[in-house]
Amino acid sequence: MTTRHDILKKYFGFDEFRTPQLEIIQSVLEGKDTMALLPTGGGKSLCFQVPALMQEGICVVVSPLIALMKDQVFHLKRREVKAAAVFSGLTYHEIDMILDNCQFGYYKFLFVSPERLKTDIFIERFKQMNVCLIAVDEAHCVSQWGYDFRPPYLEIAEIRQFHPKVPVLALTASATPAVQEDIVDKLKFRKGYAVFKKSFIRDNLSFVVRKEEAKYPKLLEIIQKLNGSGIIYVRNRNKTKDVAEYLQKNKIKADFYHAGLSTRERSLKQDNWLQNKKPVMVCTNAFGMGIDKPDVRFVIHLDVPENLESYYQEAGRAGRDGRLSYAVLFYTQSDLDNLGEKLKQKFPPVEAIKKVYNSLGNYLGVAVESGNRMTYPFDMAHFSHSFKLESALVYNCLKILEQENYLQLSEGVLMPSRAIFRVDKLALYRFEVANAAYAPLIKSLLRTYGGIIDHYAKVSEKELAKLAKLDEKEVVKQLKHLHKNKVLTYIPSSDQPTITLLTERMHESNLYLNTQYIRQRKKVNEEQMEAMLNYVEQSTDCRQVLICSYFGEKKVVPCGKCDICLENRRKLEQDTNFSQAKKELLEKTDNDWIKVDDLLPQNAHFAAALYKEVIRFLLDEKLVVMNDQNELKRV
Repeated sequence: MTTRHDILKKYFGFDEFRTPQLEIIQSVLEGKDTMALLPTGGGKSLCFQVPALMQEGICVVVSPLIALMKDQVFHLKRREVKAAAVFSGLTYHEIDMILDNCQFGYYKFLFVSPERLKTDIFIERFKQMNVCLIAVDEAHCVSQWGYDFRPPYLEIAEIRQFHPKVPVLALTASATPAVQEDIVDKLKFRKGYAVFKKSFIRDNLSFVVRKEEAKYPKLLEIIQKLNGSGIIYVRNRNKTKDVAEYLQKNKIKADFYHAGLSTRERSLKQDNWLQNKKPVMVCTNAFGMGIDKPDVRFVIHLDVPENLESYYQEAGRAGRDGRLSYAVLFYTQSDLDNLGEKLKQKFPPVEAIKKVYNSLGNYLGVAVESGNRMTYPFDMAHFSHSFKLESALVYNCLKILEQENYLQLSEGVLMPSRAIFRVDKLALYRFEVANAAYAPLIKSLLRTYGGIIDHYAKVSEKELAKLAKLDEKEVVKQLKHLHKNKVLTYIPSSDQPTITLLTERMHESNLYLNTQYIRQRKKVNEEQMEAMLNYVEQSTDCRQVLICSYFGEKKVVPCGKCDICLENRRKLEQDTNFSQAKKELLEKTDNDWIKVDDLLPQNAHFAAALYKEVIRFLLDEKLVVMNDQNELKRV
């Protein structure tokens, strides 16, 4: 068996693991169910990729984000590791072929969206697979106490029965103690399981909150001061463009990004940002997932997020290179008031949910008692306009229906054109002889896409047009004709969002909604909102201490970098006693190493606490240094 470090170097080009990756990998290799709580940018993927590559068999990775799955498959393939993904948008035939290859050992990694876990086609093949590990990405989605609960995640525990000895690795970046307990329970962790947590402390990140009515000028001032790559989060799509244009007018190289753009546009904008051609990105929360850009100097929120989980995850995209970076949040009183209003909108009345469900069935053209497991392209703006419904109401109703396990709403992801021949080489040759006009295209397909007889190939109509010396429209026309005549299967490219019905369409009167559960979810959301409001409005506690405490990390010392700490320090420095103690300590440590205990006043508790505060200040400012014997000396 190749060593962990051999795998790390060979496939990923790193010499050393980050803490606690090595311990997590060892736990998985020992066959233990394992939970890894690693903040954003902590290297979660390596925790399942390395142990899987060290063992025989396939690693099944459950992930809710299609874009992230596709990205991970792409990067594994670049490293010559065979990987595939099964999600909404693929045809039944494509899924069938991928699962066939998984069963017979062709792939090392299978990424699967959670709603696929309970389908007959997946379960029957999964039983036959040689599985070495089940990895659960975004594991907080399994918990009803989490901020992004997804009922299909509960199916993970059900499929464990088919491979009872295979360990489960649950990965998440943000989970409160209650969510952590729920993950262990809902995934049916076995006795002897292990939990690894990396501290939520970000030593190089300065958290700042500003009450600011004139946000744009202040935003510009900060960007001009920091002069680097950054992300600006806003709540709605139109605002991304408005803010980007404002910055451009003020000579800032900025761009905007949201889920409503085409996949090609998003890809181009993301690449320009990664390459620092447009170093400032103004975006909705659709941006940033799976991106590891080390030199992000600032993440600024112009609107208040709904919870600390998503805020910490987004803010954590700054400063991954270890250099000082800033997480800034602007707010107004109306922002805080609107947060409560948005929470009410998030849980629409039952009648509205049923109306949207019924309208959706009509829009998709699905008859009652049909449509189970079918996936349809979905244009939310067109749907809302067609049925005279508010877009926000539609979105919130769909999210409730998703949590009630009736459907899945998937983001728009570019699905390139795919093709596979459906006839053998002899039949294909006969068709070619009988239909000479199609010969150039058929020959180009066979020469360009190796294995297109046996596997779906991603085809480029533009490239085929050049090779076959045909007009691109003619290539598309011929491909459709070949598809119609069952010579090949041709699936044109698409980047539309999709809706997958997880049950057959029900009559509106038979649609069951668990109102008790909806009320419970609303209560969880209210508590999360209160924690967010407390973070914004309080002015006494260190921001980092407050965040760590929310996620269950205790005994965290103030960071010394956030706006609260800096203000407290400013007040202290103005204090006469503080200044006197500072002067005294610098004099005492000027020549020799002196023990901390010998520097503290022995009689007065208040004086000792003050001196400790001064010592911490001197260390933070690098005016003194401390050795292993707990001794101080002036620099």
